[in-house]
Amino acid sequence: MKRKIIKIKDKLTKNIKRIREEKLISSYFKNNRLFIVFVLICVINSTLLRFFTMPTVENYLSIKPIIADLAVVTLIGSFSYLFKGKKRYTYLLIWAVIFTAICTINSAYYTFYTSFASVSMLSLTQYIGEVGDAVVENVLQIKDLVYIIPLLFFIYYYHHLSKKDKYKIYSKEKRIKKFKNTIIAGVIILAVFILSLSSLEISRFVKQWNREYIVMRFGIYLYQGNDIIASLQPKISAMFGYDDAKKEFNEYYSNRSNEQDYTNEYTNIFEDRNVIVIHAESLQDIAINKTFNGEEVTPNLNKLIKEGLYFNNFYSQVSVGTSSDTELTFNTSLMPTQNGTAFVSYFDRTYIATPSLMKEKGYYTFSMHANNADFWNRRAMHQSLGYDKFYSKETYDVSDDNVIGLGLSDKEFFSQSIEKIKKISEDHDKYYGLLITLTNHTPFSDTDKYGEFAVTMKTTITNEDGTTEEIEAPYLEGTKLGNYFKSVHYADEALGEFFQGMDEAGLLDNTVVILYGDHDARLPKSDYNLMNNYDPATDDVKDEDDPTYDEYDSFDYELDRKVPLLIWTKDGKVKGEVNYAMGMYDVMPTIGNMLGFYNKYALGHDIFETKDDNIVAFPNGNWITDKIYYNSQKGEYKLLKDEIIDENYISKNNEYVEKLLDVSNKAIVFDLFNPNSEEKAVSKEN
Repeated sequence: MKRKIIKIKDKLTKNIKRIREEKLISSYFKNNRLFIVFVLICVINSTLLRFFTMPTVENYLSIKPIIADLAVVTLIGSFSYLFKGKKRYTYLLIWAVIFTAICTINSAYYTFYTSFASVSMLSLTQYIGEVGDAVVENVLQIKDLVYIIPLLFFIYYYHHLSKKDKYKIYSKEKRIKKFKNTIIAGVIILAVFILSLSSLEISRFVKQWNREYIVMRFGIYLYQGNDIIASLQPKISAMFGYDDAKKEFNEYYSNRSNEQDYTNEYTNIFEDRNVIVIHAESLQDIAINKTFNGEEVTPNLNKLIKEGLYFNNFYSQVSVGTSSDTELTFNTSLMPTQNGTAFVSYFDRTYIATPSLMKEKGYYTFSMHANNADFWNRRAMHQSLGYDKFYSKETYDVSDDNVIGLGLSDKEFFSQSIEKIKKISEDHDKYYGLLITLTNHTPFSDTDKYGEFAVTMKTTITNEDGTTEEIEAPYLEGTKLGNYFKSVHYADEALGEFFQGMDEAGLLDNTVVILYGDHDARLPKSDYNLMNNYDPATDDVKDEDDPTYDEYDSFDYELDRKVPLLIWTKDGKVKGEVNYAMGMYDVMPTIGNMLGFYNKYALGHDIFETKDDNIVAFPNGNWITDKIYYNSQKGEYKLLKDEIIDENYISKNNEYVEKLLDVSNKAIVFDLFNPNSEEKAVSKEN
């Protein structure tokens, strides 16, 4: 054994000596300059992406994604040696542009969605024109252009080498040899990376439902490649994977308890009442009971909350489909799809939805939204959900005078909608209607149309000479968050006018109103920090050493994304505050118990049955209970109660969330609520 070690040692020493004498390393760098620069700029860009999107040292300097990106770039770059002369540069340039585009697009995309882009979202580019201002103001930033700098350096470096005649043109034999050696090196790097992976990491990579986690461990290039495969998978799976999906679907629901058998104090409490649902665009809970200099941001909503049943720990569960994801989850108690959006990619599926179930109870169902009917493919999807009629932009009087932001102002929308509801009430005994607002939509830049509402801070400060002075500090004026509060204040005024108009028309007497915020407003975390740690004396954020400084971390930011849910009736039939952790998918079973319908395939639960034992799953694998908020990307959590949490609690809930997301996705992709889905699957396979 000792001789073997000595022999190996001698061999290594000999090889190292040969490398030094022949200057193989310096020779390699000298003869492969362009390729090395190509690899460097691509890996630098991927590292910059993690720096801008997940700015902690353990994220952007993590060795795993660097090795993964290095492996991908080396393998793809190796094929350049099969090309001669300038064609080799052209090949590398094309891929450098592709890799740069991947980083640029994902950087911009992450700013708005806090997630990474998917090719399955290409079908949604048709909607960019309608929200152009939001894209420019919220998404594109200077940081997103940084990735072009390494690309420009690559182009410059090639011309520099060519000019000095240092760009090598190899013989065919040498090129093939270099290709073989480089691709072997790439395979070795990739093998080292694969061997470092855990079974959990591999499982999440295959399932692709937690994009941030994948980029953090597999790098952006492997993520994007896997995303292409995952995006094509639904089309392929819908033809071939039906049997396994159906089996998993049946097993999942057979193991769930039947909630149809219970009754509670809310059972059938609103049966036969008319229902008006208000889908409040980008309305967050942070605006509720918020004041500036004693003036409420949402005085009308605050009043309604005191008069109705208010859920103060309620979360939207959207993915990249934002408003459309909320409509899906609210109406079906299903989660957004893993790739694309249900409204665009799976509008032709069979859904068990609240409007269709209300139709079975003799209700006339309708939806109203003064926007293009094809935006988010609502024209088709609302029909699939069971709405009898969709009153879209073409049914409203829209002129330049009554437009704010993306379209018809909320005040005008509500005013014209009341007239339509009057007509519906005359023609139908019972009705269920959805009203989708529009004004409170990002970028919140029409501040001159919102009316007067100051987001300043009136306070008393002490000067250096000891005297005091009353000042009105700018506070949130000019910030995105400040403009958001102005927009919400306008939306609240419109809401107050709607309730007044409905009451005057006698339309609230036998009606239950359900209002929810569809999702958070994607506001900068830095603005929240300014709001919580503002120093009026300096008109800036307090120093972190200040004893009154309140640290605002990523968990606080996630928790502040919750939205309001309110159930209100004029006669005060239900009142109070509900503080159980609740998600959008819990609404259908909760109001179903109140209105007298039931969906055995609902993924959520009646909150008055689960109470403090509820779990809210998010599309990225995060989840929240009354005890903790768990971030699956980081594997970290924030305690919400002073309780000891064991590993079994975490693993059990992780398993629950993963299974729920998988079953929900397969139910939609394979059209498993369609009684004829099996017949369709067989015909596709044949």
